[in-house]
Amino acid sequence: MHCQIVGGGLLGLTSAWFLRKLGYEVSLYEKDEEVSLGTSFANGGMLHASEANPWNHPGIFWQALKMLGKEDSALLIRPYAVAGMLPWIFSFFINSSVSRFKKNLEKNARLAQFSIKVLKDEFLPLGLDFDCRQVGTLKIYSNSSALAIACSLADEASAMGIRHTTLNRSELLELEPCLEDAKGELVGGIHYPDDISGDAYSFCKALSRVCVESGIDIRLNSPVDEILVRDGKFGGLRVNNETVSGDVCVLAAGCGSKALAKPLGIKVPLEPVKGYSITVDAKEWRLKPRMPIIDESRHAAVCPLGSRLRIAGTAEFAGFNADMVTARIDNLSDVCEALFPFTKNIARDSDVSPWFGYRPMTSDGVGIIGGTDLQGLFLNTGHGHLGWTMAPGSGKLIADIISDNPTVISKTDYLLSRF
Repeated sequence: MHCQIVGGGLLGLTSAWFLRKLGYEVSLYEKDEEVSLGTSFANGGMLHASEANPWNHPGIFWQALKMLGKEDSALLIRPYAVAGMLPWIFSFFINSSVSRFKKNLEKNARLAQFSIKVLKDEFLPLGLDFDCRQVGTLKIYSNSSALAIACSLADEASAMGIRHTTLNRSELLELEPCLEDAKGELVGGIHYPDDISGDAYSFCKALSRVCVESGIDIRLNSPVDEILVRDGKFGGLRVNNETVSGDVCVLAAGCGSKALAKPLGIKVPLEPVKGYSITVDAKEWRLKPRMPIIDESRHAAVCPLGSRLRIAGTAEFAGFNADMVTARIDNLSDVCEALFPFTKNIARDSDVSPWFGYRPMTSDGVGIIGGTDLQGLFLNTGHGHLGWTMAPGSGKLIADIISDNPTVISKTDYLLSRF
């Protein structure tokens, strides 16, 4: 049976890998000249079950109103983008109720923990070189009340299997000495030991080579123009104006999955959420972070990737606007300098690499994994800011669903039909 994958990022490559392991003939189509040049290219670098909460948490509506028009705010909604996404926005805020948020958090936490286990069991033994660190993540706080609230939420997450350790200021600095210069504004933190970090782009490049060696046909510079229907079911793809027959298809094209499914009458509730990052050369720094650090007050994170440091954060609802907004980049430089004052001006050098990508996000904050109304057409997309976290597990889950194998976690939680 021939399975065709649309998209050569994290979700497409992991899906292809597991389908090939199950004996499928697999072809993967990527529109760019190499894999992982889209949303997977320069993300935050963290696989973290500790950060599995959907963005539409209780109270997000009022927070969003306060941030309107503020270029340096963590969440920015561009007024011109609102009209085209009103149903999605309505559903986004509806899902911020306490009960819905908790259910969606549980779904994400379950998939995230499964995914990290799959990464350890299936991909780390392959020896892929992607600057992987298994030392957890650290959340830091500059406000005692915020830390107390976070500790309460962390205790609730413990019931979902997410381990943590609460740290006072001295314990925080002992675990992460690079914060010494910023200790005056810190009151404590929370360490999540089971989280992992690594460079998603390097992972994809390494995995693509292993995929080719396993017999997967990866076709670059191959944009998919149309999904074909034959006898009422999936029949193949139009790629570069050429018809390529297939039996099964996995749409893992990020935000592009929505446009490809639309002509078939399949509504995929995705919207692009623009996320920014900068990558800084840190090999000459006198102090370097040992692990990813999430600054909750600034809604940003720093993640060591070999000799580099990735600083990522902010969410911008601006459709597919391709402007590199200077204020958003400057905000990330500010985060770097606040946490590591000795880097003053380093995070603004011309050598710093700025980037943004369009995170494909569903209105309930949970990814879509499973079949559609068209027999033979499946989805693996919509994981938003958790794409790297969910990719290993989602790839295995979609392969098991397609092959009708038993699944380790519930497959019904992630189906398109829930909308």
